[in-house]
Amino acid sequence: MAKLPILLFGDPRLRQKAKRVRGVDSSVRRLADDLLETMRAASGVGLAAPQVGQLLRVIVIELPEQEPIVLINPEIVKRTGEREVVEGCLSFPGYWGKIKRAVAVTAKGYDLKGRPVRLKATDLLAQCLEHEIDHLNGILYIDYLKSEEDLYRSEGPPAKSDL
Repeated sequence: MAKLPILLFGDPRLRQKAKRVRGVDSSVRRLADDLLETMRAASGVGLAAPQVGQLLRVIVIELPEQEPIVLINPEIVKRTGEREVVEGCLSFPGYWGKIKRAVAVTAKGYDLKGRPVRLKATDLLAQCLEHEIDHLNGILYIDYLKSEEDLYRSEGPPAKSDL
C-alpha cells in the first residue's frame, strides 16, 4: 500500500469523467488499498480514484466503526428525499459548504472480487456515496452551492478571491 498525493481544487483532472473499470485485477485491488491508506492518512471518510489522479471509476468509503466499502463502477440508481448538509472535501481542504443531498440513496457497483453489489444507504453513508460518485463524473460539492455565502473556511468565511 502507498499513500498517494491528493489533487487539489483547480487541478483539471478533478473535472474529468473517470473511465469504467473493465475488469477487477490486482492493479485495481492495489489502487483500492492505496485509496484507503491515503484517505485514512488525510482523516477522510471517502475518496475517489480521480482525486489521486487515477481516472478510473473506483471509490472507497470508511465511516467510523464500520468496515470499509470499496465500489468499482458505482452509480446511484435511486434517490429519496432531500436534506441540507455541511460537506467538505479532501481536494478542497479548509472549506465547508452547505448543500442539498438525498436523504437516502440506492447505489450499485462491483466489489473487489468483481461481484455485483447493491447498497441502500441513509445519512452520512448516502451523502458519501453521492459525493464520491460525483467525483467520478467530474462534479465537486461546490457545484451545488446556492451562493458564495454557503461556502466558508474552517477559520472563517472565504475571501471572494479564493473562490
